[in-house]
Amino acid sequence: MNQFIEKGHIKVAPEVYHALMNGKPVVALESTIISHGMPYPQNYETAKEVESIVRENGAVPATIAILDGTPFIGLSDDQLRRLAILGRKVQKTARRDIPHIVSAGGNGATTVSATMVFAHKVGIPVFVTGGIGGVHRHGEQTMDISSDLTELGKTPVTVISAGVKSILDIPRTLEYLETQGVTVAVYGSNEFPSFFTESSGCQVPCRLDSPEECAKLIDANSNLSLGTGILIAVPIPKEYAASGNMIERAIQQALAEAKEKNVTGNEATPFLLARVNELTGGASLVANIALVKNNACMGARISVALAKLRRGTVRSAL
Repeated sequence: MNQFIEKGHIKVAPEVYHALMNGKPVVALESTIISHGMPYPQNYETAKEVESIVRENGAVPATIAILDGTPFIGLSDDQLRRLAILGRKVQKTARRDIPHIVSAGGNGATTVSATMVFAHKVGIPVFVTGGIGGVHRHGEQTMDISSDLTELGKTPVTVISAGVKSILDIPRTLEYLETQGVTVAVYGSNEFPSFFTESSGCQVPCRLDSPEECAKLIDANSNLSLGTGILIAVPIPKEYAASGNMIERAIQQALAEAKEKNVTGNEATPFLLARVNELTGGASLVANIALVKNNACMGARISVALAKLRRGTVRSAL
């Protein structure tokens, strides 16, 4: 049984703790994708595969969740399975929800914003997810804007994702990130991806073409103490990119149904993603899993490059 190490009010898995203490690469992973992303046992199997990919590429995975009121950084196999079995019974947890879940002794699956909070508290600089939240379509009227964006504006953690969930308004999301002072980069392209497809039509000023370039960007942001996060968007692999037109039609239908059923707030994204998956005959879920695994591979490589860069800097200083 894992003997977790207490750090304040947080418990850290021994492997994660010792890696951080020794400057070794660690990659944070969210848990909402496990509880709300897909059914059991597929969610458990995918979570294990993602952790394995991180390890195979030289880093230590740290899946983050709140269990029985305690935030955990790095889950044991039993905890991971428990979270997967509980599924949607676990509360989807953003930054605002953390105090309530902890004080009530509840179970919380962390979204991007909550995962960033906990990753930063223990010193994990790189976090991998599928796609971040953003400005919802018609957000200029509803003011429905994900806390992921404001978190990126105030928490210095680098998020590796396939861009913004395609059910959202990508141009307005990028505008909002600019307002928050967040550096947005794309790996291997000048065009921001559209989650299920490689392009959105939105250009970004920062292109990165290697894990080492990503590491230098992260290190510069840290050395300058800018206090903001970084978003590195990694386009979905070509062989898994679903048909953009098919996905877009499904999204429009799902959005109409959500409006008709008055599905809003935290429930909107899970409803829309599930409905889009149904309407595309499962194609969107297959693509989603593929891009998460691709992001995990890239995130681990970036984390390894960052650890190597920082070790070199320490040696030079000495």
